[in-house]
Amino acid sequence: MLLTAAARLGDEAYGAAIRLEIEKTTGRRCSIGALYTTLERLEQKALIETRMGEATAQRGGRAKRMVRVTAKGIRAASEFYDGVIRVTRGVRWEPS
Repeated sequence: MLLTAAARLGDEAYGAAIRLEIEKTTGRRCSIGALYTTLERLEQKALIETRMGEATAQRGGRAKRMVRVTAKGIRAASEFYDGVIRVTRGVRWEPS
């Protein structure tokens, strides 16, 4: 989900925006601590790259940590979603 949210946001992807995108699309709360822990893990695996953006007055002079999905991250997300589609093909998600 995080890779998808970051890809959807493009050049505007940073922690708080990714969190809002996930919450908006899933209807579920997303802890900012869990989000940043996951960002660090994804960066260690080279699935994303981060950089510090410009400091802004709206943020009290703090800079945003901008996120970009790498080519490796795009491949990993694509393979994951393709796998989900294959494994769920023919499954009926209706209560019995």
